[in-house]
Amino acid sequence: MNFSERMEKILALYSERIENPPQSTYKHDIHALALGKYASLDQWEKIARANAEALVSQPVMIEQFDRIIGRVYHKNEQKPEAIAPDLDDKTEAQSRMDEIYEGYAELCEYQLATGGVPGHIAWDWNSLLLQGTEGFRRRCEDGLSRHAGDKKSEEFYCGVMIMLDALDEWNDLHVAELERLGMAEEAEICRRVPRYPARTFREALQCFFFQHIAVIKENTFGGNSPGRLDYYLWTYLEADLAAGRCTLDEARELIEELFLRIDERIYWAHGWGETVVVGGTAPDGKSAVNPLSYIMIETVMKYDIAHPWVYARLTKDPPADFVDLCADYVANGGNRAQIINDEAVMSALMHNGVTYADAADYFCGGCMEVGVQGKTSDFLFTGFHNIPMLLELCITGGYCLTNKKQLGHFSARPLTEFESFEDFYAQFIEKARLTMHANLAYQDMLSEYSEKARPSYLLSSMIDDCLDRGRNMHGGGARYHDYGASFIGIPNAADSLYAIRRAVFEDNLCTARELTDALAADFEGYEELRRRLVALPKFGQENEEADAMMARLSADLSNIYASYTNRFGGNGKPVILSFVWAPVAGKLLGATPDGRHAGVPVAQAVTPQGMAMTEGITAAMNSCEKLPFELFTGGATTMWDLDHTAVSVPLVRALLLSFFAQGGQFFQGNVTDVQDLIEAQRDPENHRSLVVRVGGYSARFIQLKPELQNEIINRYRHKT
Repeated sequence: MNFSERMEKILALYSERIENPPQSTYKHDIHALALGKYASLDQWEKIARANAEALVSQPVMIEQFDRIIGRVYHKNEQKPEAIAPDLDDKTEAQSRMDEIYEGYAELCEYQLATGGVPGHIAWDWNSLLLQGTEGFRRRCEDGLSRHAGDKKSEEFYCGVMIMLDALDEWNDLHVAELERLGMAEEAEICRRVPRYPARTFREALQCFFFQHIAVIKENTFGGNSPGRLDYYLWTYLEADLAAGRCTLDEARELIEELFLRIDERIYWAHGWGETVVVGGTAPDGKSAVNPLSYIMIETVMKYDIAHPWVYARLTKDPPADFVDLCADYVANGGNRAQIINDEAVMSALMHNGVTYADAADYFCGGCMEVGVQGKTSDFLFTGFHNIPMLLELCITGGYCLTNKKQLGHFSARPLTEFESFEDFYAQFIEKARLTMHANLAYQDMLSEYSEKARPSYLLSSMIDDCLDRGRNMHGGGARYHDYGASFIGIPNAADSLYAIRRAVFEDNLCTARELTDALAADFEGYEELRRRLVALPKFGQENEEADAMMARLSADLSNIYASYTNRFGGNGKPVILSFVWAPVAGKLLGATPDGRHAGVPVAQAVTPQGMAMTEGITAAMNSCEKLPFELFTGGATTMWDLDHTAVSVPLVRALLLSFFAQGGQFFQGNVTDVQDLIEAQRDPENHRSLVVRVGGYSARFIQLKPELQNEIINRYRHKT
């Protein structure tokens, strides 16, 4: 593959820096400043000034061949010598949770309620391109006038302006270095942005990247993403092309430089996730697919990089060549692709009260968790609920089959005490409601903590409607303040519930006691019963009753989340993916009523479990069609791993269009030969670039834990 002389230099530095990234002192500095120089200030100002000085103190790193200016690194972070309580202290929220729900810690231990991880957000950086920091300052000054006497607003606006000053000061340090290096063109661009509105594609790209690395340092969390990069940058490139200021080839090389810069910064943080979504629908309902949509997908494929994660949005009637590119991306993109159905995702968002124009501006924050760009807080994806584990405890009356322990705070009647399936199911759903609402209540408490200790001034300034309301994103500023978490193993739980209904209450294959004893023994001595349980219909086989159980359970769990109203009127959003948790959840589980042995990983998101996909991929997809996707308001993905001997662009194209026509939201999967994965386990050094689709995201295979590698190796591969 031929590269320009400049790109050869960029690639050489990229290869060097991914192995030996320069050290960052940002996190160390903010805590040292908060405990020292700014210790006497009020909390809001202490946080703002510590972050501002830490940003300005970051080193200025520029190479003569750079056209995009600014460098920071994620891996080699100097640890703080001491933690400043004002910046990082969740003790109050945790103690309050312990008081309200005495057994919450135990629920977390058994994966029934986990959460509290911020990030997974895309902000409206386009507003900075349009207004510049000068425009933002004017909005802050106007806000101070409109909200005079409101102490919280005054603190917020002043905090934002402190960070805007720091952003400009750090940028000016880059301008000075550019002038010293004689890079006049780049110096002129950086004198313009981010201080003033961008006028050209180069200025827009520079403004985007500089604010991006600054926000990432202020908010060092995974899933903080560019979002609709092609859509917002295209306006500038389109004007440049018309005026003859830039060619598509020149724009392509700049995008390649940008993507390598992102991957260089977070190369080893495989689960970090900075997602770009391309194509899709514009707020006016028209197609947003443009030349940058193609360039960004092609760049990821060309350079074989893992970051950023580039996902494609397909409209109802997408351009044929864009569909072909998406199919090629799945078939030949090295397991990086995730293709999204605009109509299904936007419908789910609007079902949750989002306007059409806002729904059109959706993004994926990290893996595939759906939010509205620049209008949500960063609690979109805060953990997971192990649904089969909850079912196990309801079957046993609170006894964990693998740990051989009784949960002290989990009060449930065992299956043996029920005379009807519906009564047992009602208890299960009530336990789900209690545990899920407890977790959402904890997110509320963490949101209160975040309002004070993590005001995220720079990020919040680019979240609607923070600057209008005079509040940060966790203080009531975000337009949509919802919390999301994933329900892990729903297909396993649905198949198990169906098996309980049939085996115990309808067909008399066994008594409740016999089933419970068989599960406790991991079916040792109960092989015939296990054979009968495995033979029962399952979700994914186009069986009407089994599919109906999966649809019922999915709806009931989703409605539990939606029924919670949080501190700012938002609710819970199911974000259904498995991330790295399929083997994690499975490891804690004993044997299950569907015939699964103890310790086996659970299913991927809403994909039928492997032993259920006996009727082929068409039947499995048809079963998925029965699910209430409109209730999956945070998104629900599926994993369709394809046999490497059968995969082709025409096949993938047909599968994509068929699945989306039936209402599916997300399509992803691996196409690598399983033998290549096994060889990579034996010889990781010679397979450093091998990327796999994990569960909503892609990662370098050799960086994954052995149990996760094995889960990917053992997944069902479809041949047709």
